[in-house]
Amino acid sequence: MDLAFTPEEQTFREEIRAWVGANLPAELSHKVHNALRLSRDDLQRWAKILGKKGWLGHAWPKEFGGPGWTAVQKHLFEEECALAGAPQVVPFGPVMVAPVIMAFGSPEQQKRHLPGIASGEVWWSQGYSEPGSGSDLASVKCRAERQGDKYIVNGQKTWTTLGQYGEWIFCLVRTSTEGKPQTGISFLLIDMKSPGVTVRPIVLLDGGAEVNEVWFDNVEVPVGNLIGEENKGWTYAKHLLSHERTGIAAVNRAKRELERLKRVAKTENVYDDLRFRDEIAKLEVDVVALEMLVLRVLSAEKSGKNSLDIAGLLKIKGSEIQQRYSELMMLAAGPYSLPLIEEAMEAGWQGNFPGGVQANAPLASTYFNMRKTTIYGGSNEVQRNIVSQTVLG
Repeated sequence: MDLAFTPEEQTFREEIRAWVGANLPAELSHKVHNALRLSRDDLQRWAKILGKKGWLGHAWPKEFGGPGWTAVQKHLFEEECALAGAPQVVPFGPVMVAPVIMAFGSPEQQKRHLPGIASGEVWWSQGYSEPGSGSDLASVKCRAERQGDKYIVNGQKTWTTLGQYGEWIFCLVRTSTEGKPQTGISFLLIDMKSPGVTVRPIVLLDGGAEVNEVWFDNVEVPVGNLIGEENKGWTYAKHLLSHERTGIAAVNRAKRELERLKRVAKTENVYDDLRFRDEIAKLEVDVVALEMLVLRVLSAEKSGKNSLDIAGLLKIKGSEIQQRYSELMMLAAGPYSLPLIEEAMEAGWQGNFPGGVQANAPLASTYFNMRKTTIYGGSNEVQRNIVSQTVLG
């Protein structure tokens, strides 16, 4: 295991840092560093900048138009983007569905969908979770019945992140009730402009609608939108969930937010409090340990060995760290972290925030939003079971 970056990798990092510094709009960086709200246009703007460079699909192989970077180069690219304050790439298109289309889609599907994903022009959503099927995806009930050259889809998906912006959605749908639940699931691409598709917002504590319900009422979907074979969707779903082993740890974002925590603590005059500094130090140790775990995975991939099967462990620790830094920011600001003034989370707000520090405005919102991290992507309780079975034996 070699955790040191080579001179070539350090040069690559410097080139990425210079390019991001020259191309990342300052107003986007300001919003990210201060946890202000990002609009659809903000997210799409950065996606298109990366797409024009050919880096929105930075993990893609060259044969599909990607840069063909190594696992370490991909990590360095993601780290430099995060530290510079770039908006997080919305993963549903370039990170999630694109690898499935590359691996299992037909040439026609690849030609139709990959260019729009690579350029950032087409917004994709993910249709996995249902009201009774979260971590237990094998129990999905959203039904797709084949009628000639089309499927008729009926059912519901929920917790669809940014689904209000979606133009296409990839869905796990039930096409058979025979045998084990996993054997009757198919992977379907659905145009969200189709008649019968309804998106309903789920309003969160901060007043925003980051997640949504998506309803399908007799939605007609061409058979040509089926990925691979009917009833083999579980295989494709597992490929999607395992494709990005290190991204779910969000270690690069944690490093950026650790610095933000220190800024908040200094502004609130608690940075010199030894007990509070102890808490920051413990968090920083956890972030470094998580980074070492990520680098172990990258080192294994780089040397050609089987990648360590610890995606569940990365998710557990990464989500706990995200919750902890949001808690410490709240503690640093004390009662001034509590007021919810939605307008104060918009760039350019000129009002007076209690305590006089506008940077405290998003703290409570971020704290409550981060409660979800130990649930999404497979709840941490389920992940611990997976780790105990696959890693500990």
